[in-house]
Amino acid sequence: MWPEQLVVKHGGSSKINCSTSCLQPTISGLETTLSKTLLDKQPQWELYEVFNVSTDTVVYCHFTCSGRQVQRNASITVFYPPEQVLLKLQPTWVTVGKVFTMECRVPAVAPLENLTLTLFRGQEPLHMQKFEGETAAPQEAMITHNSTAHKEDGRHNFSCRAELDLKTRGGGLIRKTSEPQVLEIHEPMPDNQMVIIIAVVSVLLLLFVASVLLCFVFGQQWHQRRSGNYGVQAAWRRLRRSYRA
Repeated sequence: MWPEQLVVKHGGSSKINCSTSCLQPTISGLETTLSKTLLDKQPQWELYEVFNVSTDTVVYCHFTCSGRQVQRNASITVFYPPEQVLLKLQPTWVTVGKVFTMECRVPAVAPLENLTLTLFRGQEPLHMQKFEGETAAPQEAMITHNSTAHKEDGRHNFSCRAELDLKTRGGGLIRKTSEPQVLEIHEPMPDNQMVIIIAVVSVLLLLFVASVLLCFVFGQQWHQRRSGNYGVQAAWRRLRRSYRA
């Protein structure tokens, strides 16, 4: 029977070959609960295709040769590939030296025990996690990883890669990578620059206060001079009226 192990995407189909060394087999066939079609047939082999595979199952090939029945079986594993790989950075804006979180999520994937998630900064792997679980139903896989922000992080893309390794089950390696995410890095201001800024702001504030005070003093002096001139003119008018009288 070939192949002896099959991996089929949920709802998919696969071909199965049954063959025998018996020169004149009298009875042959493929036993399965799946929908099947006989594609081709020769005295010593038969080629079938099974359809709508939705659950893990076992199929059987059998031949009868000289009154003796020979049977072989093949296991079929249903898989759900990682269709979506979603990466989130929290927060997306971070100061150098502070901690940020990477969260990677893969909805509806199976078998979970064959899945590996890896977080990347550029081409550098930061964190990798394998999963456990023997259920055939699709499940959500998620990992989180805390990392300290560095100055050079702003020059790299962050990503998450999902790998579903089905080689031990007769399949291949399925990979899916998330959309790249960018982390905005903020560099803290050096202490000497902060001192300079505080000094400049203080000087500007003092100059502003001084200008307000000077405006107030000059305004008072101008008002007093105006008031003095009006007093002299009034006294002169009173003196002229007295002289005429």
